[in-house]
Amino acid sequence: QVQLVESGGGLVQAGDSLRVSCAASGRTSSMYAMAWFRQVSGKEREFVAAVRWSGGSTIYADSVKGRFTISRDKAMSTMYLQMNSLKPEDTAVYSCAADTLYRSITYYGRPSQYDYWGQGTQVTISS
Repeated sequence: QVQLVESGGGLVQAGDSLRVSCAASGRTSSMYAMAWFRQVSGKEREFVAAVRWSGGSTIYADSVKGRFTISRDKAMSTMYLQMNSLKPEDTAVYSCAADTLYRSITYYGRPSQYDYWGQGTQVTISS
């Protein structure tokens, strides 16, 4: 079992920066990748970014490429999402997820691939 806890959400203005974190505990050695997804009430969950836990390879959604940076600290078992140049349309609940199967990074945008999820943290961008 892997437990995931997000933190760092909040209310900021458009153009500001914010960093959210995801602390993993339990059988973290079983993780092959972690990812951030976001969801607005009434809409489908949207992929944001993913990182391969061992090698650090990353993949981003086009909507955040160049503005968001995903990273991980293996020693701390923590993943981060640095969000810059935030826009009102970035407002959502941001959730982290962990995948315990090795697969091509191109599959990491699919929520169904992930075995464990955090509860989410609200990020609100005011215009």
